[in-house]
Amino acid sequence: MFRQWLALVIIVLVYIPVAIDATVLHVAAPTLSMTLGASGNELLWIIDIYSLVMAGMVLPMGAVGDRIGFKKLLILGSVLFGLSSLAAAFAPSAGWLITARATLAIGAAMIIPATLAGIRTLFIEPRHRNIALGVWAAVGSGGAAFGPLVGGLLLEHFYWGSVFLINVPIVIVVVALAARLVPAQQGRPEQPINISHALMLIVAILLLVFSAKTALKGVLPPWQVATTLLTGAVMLFIFVRIQLRARTPMIDMRLFTHRIILSGVVMAMTAMIALVGFELLMAQELQFVHGFTPFEAGTFMLPVMVASGFSGPIAGILVGRLGLRLVAAGGMGLSAVSFFGLSLLDFSTQQWQAWSLMVLLGFSAASALLASTSAIMAAAPKEKAAAAGAIETMSYELGAGLGIAIFGLMLTRSFTASITLPGGLPQALVDKASSSIGEAVNVAQTLSPTLGRAVIEAARSAFITSHSVALSSAGIMLLLLAVGMWFSLAKVNQS
Repeated sequence: MFRQWLALVIIVLVYIPVAIDATVLHVAAPTLSMTLGASGNELLWIIDIYSLVMAGMVLPMGAVGDRIGFKKLLILGSVLFGLSSLAAAFAPSAGWLITARATLAIGAAMIIPATLAGIRTLFIEPRHRNIALGVWAAVGSGGAAFGPLVGGLLLEHFYWGSVFLINVPIVIVVVALAARLVPAQQGRPEQPINISHALMLIVAILLLVFSAKTALKGVLPPWQVATTLLTGAVMLFIFVRIQLRARTPMIDMRLFTHRIILSGVVMAMTAMIALVGFELLMAQELQFVHGFTPFEAGTFMLPVMVASGFSGPIAGILVGRLGLRLVAAGGMGLSAVSFFGLSLLDFSTQQWQAWSLMVLLGFSAASALLASTSAIMAAAPKEKAAAAGAIETMSYELGAGLGIAIFGLMLTRSFTASITLPGGLPQALVDKASSSIGEAVNVAQTLSPTLGRAVIEAARSAFITSHSVALSSAGIMLLLLAVGMWFSLAKVNQS
């Protein structure tokens, strides 16, 4: 028994940096913008490439684990995660860091199913397995929730690459201990691996996100944007057709025809979009506009992290007593209320109001996440529980990636439209300063002190306007989805 729990500690230990890396760069966005000279668009790719790639790779990596055994998958994933962390820590450019984050995501996509398979294999007794899964879930939600705080703490005292370097000693310890103490698992060589399908899904997602970003930025001719969008859409259509016809599909697409499962997927994605997008927006505003350090920004956002991390048991009780429909629609509705309230606040002078609304946001969005899990797992047939769980995981990661993209696009569009720069600037500098607040600060540093201050003040004013537009737009989206969920889940409690 002791060896089982020791093995759990080992396999969960490497899950900590995987969870933290999903959100650790949120408070680092201003630092990356300044040190790497990353444009607003590159900054969004640096942050959201991790979740988008993981969303496409986590399912086929589960199949790889079945084929070679979870121990080998855990060690291979950990080694790739460690090497990618080193590459990211010493990235000389934004493009290098984007590539390193993509390979980091592949390593993470190997680690997640390996840890779950390890728990399922090591713990035969249901009671012990549930305890182990509870530990795993707490590590995942806690790591993601406290990622910005960890990032802020490291950036306060060390250079930005330290947020990746901390992964390396953890990986070394895990690989050494896993090789010696984690029992080997017999693989199934006959298990098919759908890596090509995963790559098709990732490329389709990235093309669709890229076309949306470039369309709003206006940096490419319309025909190129339309071609990119059409290519992504066609690849996604082909992917769905292949999955429907495959004998062993990567994703059981027929599960999406179930109204309740589809509702659960929408809830999971929406809740993650709200939480992750909000953290990115807050991290930039607190540092660029209000002059917070990265650690102060992470600390300021602590209420939303704590509320989302500790709301699980309460939300579980509420689902049991009030029903899935009320908790799901209510969670989204309250998230909308918090966004509307936050869109009107000045975070420098109205901190207590901001913290109260962040607690409401963290609790309500996490409640919607729990409701989505309940909806998906309750509606799925028993023989398809694993497929449903995989769809749920993919929905979380896709929602996290889309949260960065959607909030980033709303901020960029609104910032460009609302900034009023002082006269006398060359057009090239006007275009650069108008694209994002990070680039405006970079431009200001090349100007005379008086003109530089004027540019920074214009950028801060525009970002405050963008903050209000983004949060109120997200509030409207959540309100509409709350109404949709109310009607979509109307018959759940009777079934």
